[in-house]
Amino acid sequence: MPTSLKEKYCIVGVGETEYSQASGRTTRAMGVEVVKKAMDDAGLKASDVDGIVCYHSNDSTPTTLIAGTLGIRPNFYLDVTGGGGTSGGLVTTALAAMEAGLCKTVAVFRSMNGYSQTRIGGTGPRAAAPITGEGVMTRPYGYMSPAQSFAFTFMRHLYEFGTKPSQVAMVKVVHTRHASNNPKAFLKKRVTVDEVLNSRWIVKPVHLLDCCLETDNATCIIVAPAERARSLRQKPIYIMGGSGPVNKLGGQDLHYQHGPITRVQGYYVKDIVFPMAGVTPEDIDVTGSYDAFTWTTLLQLEDYGFCKKGEGGDYVSSGIIELGGKRPNNTSGGQLCEGYTHGINLVIELTRQLRGQVDDYCPGWREGKHTYDYSEGHCRAVKDPEIGMFMGWGSPGAGNSLILRR
Repeated sequence: MPTSLKEKYCIVGVGETEYSQASGRTTRAMGVEVVKKAMDDAGLKASDVDGIVCYHSNDSTPTTLIAGTLGIRPNFYLDVTGGGGTSGGLVTTALAAMEAGLCKTVAVFRSMNGYSQTRIGGTGPRAAAPITGEGVMTRPYGYMSPAQSFAFTFMRHLYEFGTKPSQVAMVKVVHTRHASNNPKAFLKKRVTVDEVLNSRWIVKPVHLLDCCLETDNATCIIVAPAERARSLRQKPIYIMGGSGPVNKLGGQDLHYQHGPITRVQGYYVKDIVFPMAGVTPEDIDVTGSYDAFTWTTLLQLEDYGFCKKGEGGDYVSSGIIELGGKRPNNTSGGQLCEGYTHGINLVIELTRQLRGQVDDYCPGWREGKHTYDYSEGHCRAVKDPEIGMFMGWGSPGAGNSLILRR
């Protein structure tokens, strides 16, 4: 995406369903609900939306079924196979389609029953599926869930840089503090470092509380040209820069065979997104990092340049990423606590923070009135944020990013 696209497009609407582990609904029903919510948020009718894109990993519903149910006639639609590695990348795909004149306004959605139907963690239908394709090289050896396949990066970081598990556990601790002030969060209970380290093992060095949730939910954002956005219902949130899905040399199964094991996609994405946006890490006020696990946040913050390589443990345990700190991260509680959506909920949270509309327990939050009391059961609004950054993750070797401003 050339630099000339900077701030030409905006996020104009967002929507989400409840985060649960028993939706009792189809992904189609949730997808229809969430796209309609995002249209209502923006003040758009079905006839105003002519593009729709979605990404699927294990389950979802095709874009054309959602569009048809809502009365949307798309001039551009796209269904992508992928998870977190494509979330922000589909936004930039939508921008490219609009820039090419293929469509004028695009809904990007994800709908998944990630607990009650197809669980990402490798249990249920996924575990019972026949072993085919590249699975013959991994599944017979117990290498099938994200925790198993990503753990090598975590273990190497502990060994190479002396990072302490107690430092990494602070990511979970901080995100639970944020979730305790989020009425929508599935898990609102605050935890301690000891509780993280004493939770049961999944695969060394990963404990249960190092892992994100598995939830049923749907999420949607709508993007449109800036000149149109300024006439819609909500304050437009400008897209300063972004990347498509970026990968290390080779396929995702080869990301450990190129470059240091502790290097993740942010190392490459930063050289696209920061120059495009014309900012540096120091200019970012609030971040949304893909927290499939506690250490994915640590690794991203290092390789995107928020701290030096090997200093992520000190960074995440210093107070910087907490509400009230210099650069709060995942203020909704993220995927560790709010719900797992393959990333779009983190973009929604950044959008609401930049709008000044984040929903918390402050009585006046709908009017943008916040106390900035971050004690349990109170506020989660960042004070006067200007710029937010999303960092997506598909694996240590695959990811994407967006930089947004109000």
